[in-house]
Amino acid sequence: MIKSIFFKSLILLCLIAGISSCAEKKEQLILPETDLAKEALIPIPLKIIPTNSAFALDQFTAIYTSPRSEGLNRVGAFLSEKINSKTGLRLPVNTIEGTTVDRIIYINQVDSSELEEKESYQLYIKKDSIILNAKTAEGAFRGVQTLRQLIPEKSNDTLNKRVIWPIPTGKIIDQPNFVYRGAMLDVARHFFSVEDVKKYIDLLAYYKINALHLHLTDDQGWRIEIKSWPRLTEVGGSTEVGGEAGGFYTQEDYKEIVAYAGKHHMMIIPEVDMPGHTNAASVAYPFLNGNGKTPKLYEGTHVGFSTFDTRKDTVYAFIDDVVREITAMTPSPYFHIGGDESHVTKKKDFIYFIDRVEKIVQKHGKQMIGWDEAAKANLDSSSIAQFWNSKENATTAVEKGMKVILSPAKKAYLDMQYDPLSKHGLHWAAYIPVDTAYVWTPETYSGIPKENILGVEAPLWSETISNISELEYLAFPRAIGYSELSWSTEENRNWDDFKERLAKQAPFLERMNVNYYPSKLIDWKKSEHSIETIQKD
Repeated sequence: MIKSIFFKSLILLCLIAGISSCAEKKEQLILPETDLAKEALIPIPLKIIPTNSAFALDQFTAIYTSPRSEGLNRVGAFLSEKINSKTGLRLPVNTIEGTTVDRIIYINQVDSSELEEKESYQLYIKKDSIILNAKTAEGAFRGVQTLRQLIPEKSNDTLNKRVIWPIPTGKIIDQPNFVYRGAMLDVARHFFSVEDVKKYIDLLAYYKINALHLHLTDDQGWRIEIKSWPRLTEVGGSTEVGGEAGGFYTQEDYKEIVAYAGKHHMMIIPEVDMPGHTNAASVAYPFLNGNGKTPKLYEGTHVGFSTFDTRKDTVYAFIDDVVREITAMTPSPYFHIGGDESHVTKKKDFIYFIDRVEKIVQKHGKQMIGWDEAAKANLDSSSIAQFWNSKENATTAVEKGMKVILSPAKKAYLDMQYDPLSKHGLHWAAYIPVDTAYVWTPETYSGIPKENILGVEAPLWSETISNISELEYLAFPRAIGYSELSWSTEENRNWDDFKERLAKQAPFLERMNVNYYPSKLIDWKKSEHSIETIQKD
C-alpha cells in the first residue's frame, strides 16, 4: 500500500514538472494565445492573473486528487462526468495503470493560510498541468465550477492532429464574499417534481449558489410527507393554485433531493410556513385552525386569511412532530418557520407563537430562519431574519444581534416580471429587468451592517408558473446575476462588464435546455445550433 502511494505520488510529480524522462516524448501542439482575464467567468473571481498560453484538454488528460481524500475523489469524479457531457472526453480519475497521460488536472487538499475560507480555492493553470488547491472538498467543488466555465464550447481541431479544448493559462485566487448564497423555490403554490428540482440544483451550482430554500407549505398545498400526520399530504397535498392536481414529496423523495444537493455542496433549507399561510394544514387537521372559520381547500392566490390557533398545546405538539421528522432528514443547520403575512393573528399571539416555535426548532438542533416579521418576537441572536419587505423589521433583527438574509422583493424576487410584456410573474413589488436585478449593493443595502448580513437569497414564488420551463423563464438570467452579487466583491462588480460575460452564458443555457428570458439588454452570443425552444420577446 505504501509502495503504491509512493509510486502514484512520483508519477504525479513527474507529470506536474513535465519531466520528459517520466513519459514518452510528447507531440508538440500548436496552442493559441489566450487571456484568462477576458474569460466569461460568473461569478467573477477575486483575482485573475493571465499568462497567455493554453492547457490542451484532450484524451491524454487525467484527473488526480489528494490521496486518502474521499471528498476530493468525489469532486474529481464530478469534474470528469461534466467534462464528458460537454466534450465527449472520458478522463480517468486516480488511475495510472493502462493509461497514457500527457497532462493532468490535480485537485489538491492543502492547509494554507492563503485559503481564508472553507470555500476558498486557487487555480494554477499551466501548459501541462492544472493544479486546484483547496482546504475542503467544498472549496474544490467551487473551483471546479470555474474550471468548467473555462472549457470552450468548441474544440480547437484545425491546428493539431488531435482534438483539443484549449484552456487559458494563469492563476485564479478566489473566495466568497458572503457565506450564504441562496435561491428559494415555492413548491407549495405549484408543485415541482424531484427531477425539476434537480435540474434547478444543477444550474444554480454551476454559478456557486450554495443554498436552496424550499417553501414546502402554504394555503394551497402541503408538499412534504409527515408520517405521524398522514392527512397533511393526503388532503393538504391534493390541490394547488388554479385547481390542478397538486402533489407532494415522500420522505424518500425529499431525501433524494437532499442527497443530490449534497453532491453539489448545496444545502437544502426546508420551510414550513406558520402561523399564517396554513390553510392546507388546517383542512387536513381542523383543530389547528385559529381563524374561526371552517377550513376548505384553497386554490386562489389571496394571502393573510389563515392562522394556526396559537394558544393550543396540541398545535405545538403537532409542530414538534413536523420539525422533528423534517430535521431528521435535513443535514443543513437551518429550519425556516415562515412567519410572514400572518394578518389575522393578533400581535401578542404572533409573538407568543414565534417564541415557542423558536424553542422547538432549537430543541431539534437547528437555527431558526423566519421572514422579517419574525424579528418582532423575542428571538435570540442565533436566529436569522430574512429581509423581504420591512426595513424596520430588519433593523430590529440587527439590534438583537441577529444575522440577516437579504431578499428585498423590489430587487431580488425572481417572480417579479421583467417588464409589462413579460409572460409570467407579478409586479406588485416592482418590474425587475436584468440590469435592475444586478445593479444594487447588498453590502450597504438599507443601512444593514455587512457583519450582520449572512448573504443574499433570490426567492421564486410560483403563483403564475406551473412547470420547469416557466420557472426557468423567471429565474434566468437574473439568478446568474444574484450569484455574482453573493460571491464577488463589490469592487469587482460592474454592470457593463457583467452583461458582456452574461451574453456568453447563452451556449451553456442552451446546452442545458434552459428556457431563459432573452433580455434585449444583453447581446446574447448564442451557439451555432441554438435551440428553437428559447422564449422570444
